[in-house]
Amino acid sequence: MNGAPHIEIYRDESTVAFLDRAPLVPGHTLVITRRHIETLEDVPEDLLAPFFRVVQRLSRAFAPALGAEGSLVAINTRISQSVPHIHAHVVPRRKGDRLFSPGAGPMLWIRRSYKDGEAEEVAAKLRAALG
Repeated sequence: MNGAPHIEIYRDESTVAFLDRAPLVPGHTLVITRRHIETLEDVPEDLLAPFFRVVQRLSRAFAPALGAEGSLVAINTRISQSVPHIHAHVVPRRKGDRLFSPGAGPMLWIRRSYKDGEAEEVAAKLRAALG
């Protein structure tokens, strides 16, 4: 993050969660460690539970906050890891959302933009659901 504009959803002593600036769907959130760690393989054992606890809490928050029916959690390691810092994509899912579409390849990873004010509205709903 290092001063880059972002809309934070959650922060604790070891993790930060913020909206992806080019989401697959509204609510697509990135969870990162506050300490610089490049890949999943490099995460020390004492940070694994706190990191995945936030991923799980966020996944649970999608239903009450956004009406999601499930979630997708994805972590790239080196290949397609555009930022050399551990981050989990936590994406709200709904039936028919076309993230996985038969006949069009294994997955459609099409980024979108938020409309004016939409990201802030989504963030407020997620913050409220996280408590």
